[in-house]
Amino acid sequence: MPLLLVCIVASILALSAAWWIVRRTGDGGWTDVIWALSVGLIGAAAALWPAAEASHPRQTLVAVLISLWAFRLGGYLAVRTARASVPDPRYEDLKRSWGGWGLKAWGFLMIQAATVVVLVVSVRAAAARPEVALDWRDGLAALVVLVAVAGETVADRQMAAFRRDPSSRGKVADQGLWGWSRHPNYFFEWTVWLAWPVMAFDPGAAQSWLTLPGAVLMWWLLNHVSGVPMLEAQMLKTRPEAYRRYQARVSRFLPFPPRSR
Repeated sequence: MPLLLVCIVASILALSAAWWIVRRTGDGGWTDVIWALSVGLIGAAAALWPAAEASHPRQTLVAVLISLWAFRLGGYLAVRTARASVPDPRYEDLKRSWGGWGLKAWGFLMIQAATVVVLVVSVRAAAARPEVALDWRDGLAALVVLVAVAGETVADRQMAAFRRDPSSRGKVADQGLWGWSRHPNYFFEWTVWLAWPVMAFDPGAAQSWLTLPGAVLMWWLLNHVSGVPMLEAQMLKTRPEAYRRYQARVSRFLPFPPRSR
């Protein structure tokens, strides 16, 4: 069976399982958990899928890197969702618009399954780069992933510490990485997808152009669809004045020094 077809079927099955779990638990947050783990598992399998001119060490490196990102993110989201006292409010808003977790919700998850396929294609394109020996580009790509995973971890821990502090009630986290970007976790999540063109993009090699869609898709999703817009709408609903002041001082996505108060 062709690899692309395997990835499509696996993605559909994984997100259909997510739909079933959400229906059973009533919490749409499990969708994000399964989406992240699906990218990691299917991406690692695609990276290791045999390719005539590919280097096995490079394939292994790519499989390890995508797994590291996916299981760090998926594990964090799983713990957060399991401990949450109420269902994810973003998905609750969607559920109301769908009229429940029926076929409309399943259709939405099939769109997420399609994003898994696009991301996995970029991973596979990097893993199948036809040079035998690992080189400095592979090392730089690995560094990009490691820095991104570390940055996302720090951002998540800073936010968790903020939420645990009773004095933070009604306030907006604006210290550490959150003082440089309103969404540092999303920024570092996107940065991971720059690793694959760093590793394998070559304007003269047609297949290498497939390393680019993952980064473009993640930028679009995080900035215009399910990331920043949904979260900022929620924050403006729950603490409008504090969040508007925060928006006036801190960069939306890319990290920059905060503007003066």
